[in-house]
Amino acid sequence: MDWNQGDLNGFMMSYAKTDSLLFVGKSGANYGWQTTLDNYKKGYPDKGAMGFLTFAIKKVEFLNVDIAFVLGSWHLKRDNDEPKGFFTLLLKKINGEWKIIVDHSS
Repeated sequence: MDWNQGDLNGFMMSYAKTDSLLFVGKSGANYGWQTTLDNYKKGYPDKGAMGFLTFAIKKVEFLNVDIAFVLGSWHLKRDNDEPKGFFTLLLKKINGEWKIIVDHSS
C-alpha cells in the first residue's frame, strides 16, 4: 500500500482527481483533490507520522452499477500511539476505475 511506503501522492490515486471531491474529517468538510492531498501532507509530514495503516472493510453496498458505499475501520500503528477509527466512502466508477468521491473518516 502506498501509504505504508510513505507515498501520499500514490495513496491519493484512489481518489477522484476533481475539485468536487469531498473529504470530511476531524477539522470539518473540505472540497478538492489538491486540498485533500495538502491536508494529508500537513497532518502526516513524514513516514514516521504516517506509521503503518491497515483497513478492515465492514460493508459494501452497490447503490447503482457505478456507485458504491463502503463502511470500514482504519488502524494506524506508530511508534508512540495507535489511533484508529471508522470511515465511510462513496465510490464512483469513472473511466472503468473505482474512485473515491466522498470520504468521511473519524
